[in-house]
Amino acid sequence: MSAGIVSASPVPGTRKVNVGIAALAVSADPAVLLMTHALGSCVGVAIHDATAKVAGLLHVQLPDSKVDPAKAVRQPAMFVDTALPKLFRDAYALGAKKERLIVKIAGGASFAHGGRDVNRIGARNVAAVRQMLMRNRVLVRRAEVGGNIPRTLALHVGTGDLLLMDERGERKL
Repeated sequence: MSAGIVSASPVPGTRKVNVGIAALAVSADPAVLLMTHALGSCVGVAIHDATAKVAGLLHVQLPDSKVDPAKAVRQPAMFVDTALPKLFRDAYALGAKKERLIVKIAGGASFAHGGRDVNRIGARNVAAVRQMLMRNRVLVRRAEVGGNIPRTLALHVGTGDLLLMDERGERKL
């Protein structure tokens, strides 16, 4: 690990919170490390407000809830159009402010079967996230999307440091 890279192995006293597929978590506890694993075609959205010391992490699976509105009610973090508003509302409830949020995204990989990625879920997920954020005038500060490798994210609530891990190693995003 090179200098300046934050560790995904939490220091003593840090509590790791795993964010599963089609799930999200927000926290105002600076000792929490939010982690999501194996982002393939899914997109991870990390938000952090340094002033309020609030952070959130989303592992969103599909671009549009119109494919299953009933499931979107039961599991809003599954779809971009229901997950992003929930992520931001939950962060605002803990004191975050839209104008202070740093937003970073990763994932949206393409895993072609038989040489063709017909559904392009990864690219569609990334486009849906970017479009919704743009419509709401939210800037994506950093992104590492596309390609064909899974990624894992670890977000330190207290510092806002976001570690991205993949087959190439670990680095801050």
